[in-house]
Amino acid sequence: MTGYDDDLRLAHVLADQADSLTTQRFKALDLKVETKPDLTPVSDADRAVEELLRGALGRSRPRDAMLGEEFGTVSGRSDGRRTWIVDPIDGTKNYVRGVPVWATLIALMEDGKPVIGVVSAPALGRRWWASSGSGAYTGRSLSQASRLHVSKVHELKDASFAYSSVISWEEYGKLEGFLSLSRSCWRTRAYGDFWSHMLVAEGAVDIAAEPELSLWDVAAPAVIVTEAGGRFSAVDGDPSPAAGSGLSSNGLLHEALLAYLGEDGAE
Repeated sequence: MTGYDDDLRLAHVLADQADSLTTQRFKALDLKVETKPDLTPVSDADRAVEELLRGALGRSRPRDAMLGEEFGTVSGRSDGRRTWIVDPIDGTKNYVRGVPVWATLIALMEDGKPVIGVVSAPALGRRWWASSGSGAYTGRSLSQASRLHVSKVHELKDASFAYSSVISWEEYGKLEGFLSLSRSCWRTRAYGDFWSHMLVAEGAVDIAAEPELSLWDVAAPAVIVTEAGGRFSAVDGDPSPAAGSGLSSNGLLHEALLAYLGEDGAE
């Protein structure tokens, strides 16, 4: 037992509720999709899930704060020590096109550090989770789980590299570093979004990178990768989940990853 067991159980209950709603609306003919000011899509399912989780957290953890992608922060309920971070549907572009690679991301941050992370991808039939100091796991439930461990690959020439988009690295000004890294690796695949980082946690992929991310994209994957024995940071090496980007690795390859994609990497 750890100090976060009750919170982890709650996170699983929240994920179950989210899964029920997202699977019901997935491929629905009446799914409504709009474009947000940042030109990214949002569906009625994204908003409904976040509203659902806000209500559940308001009842179960009334003293905690919550930050969600669609509606921002609920303030006035916390001393700032504990904040739940929610991405109702990570991979909305996949969701609205009927691609089954999307997930609900739920994290608890305490004093600015992620201490719980749950990533639930019901269309893939997969869920990953971790709590600080207790390891990372995957399975269908807390009682039916296997522990996650990152790989032991220690050279880029043997590494599998996952990412989301080539264009995003061009827009970030690191296309040459990205391409050089890709050429140095054994294999590259654009699994994208949460899945790249979960594959790192599983040991199926060795490194993953995205140049621009928000806190709700990072908080849950960061604690899962770290508890699986890996390392998670921004492109400048900053371990804060609020740093705005995400590099995950098995730890052994992280410095090499930073050498290509970090601030001093190839231009």
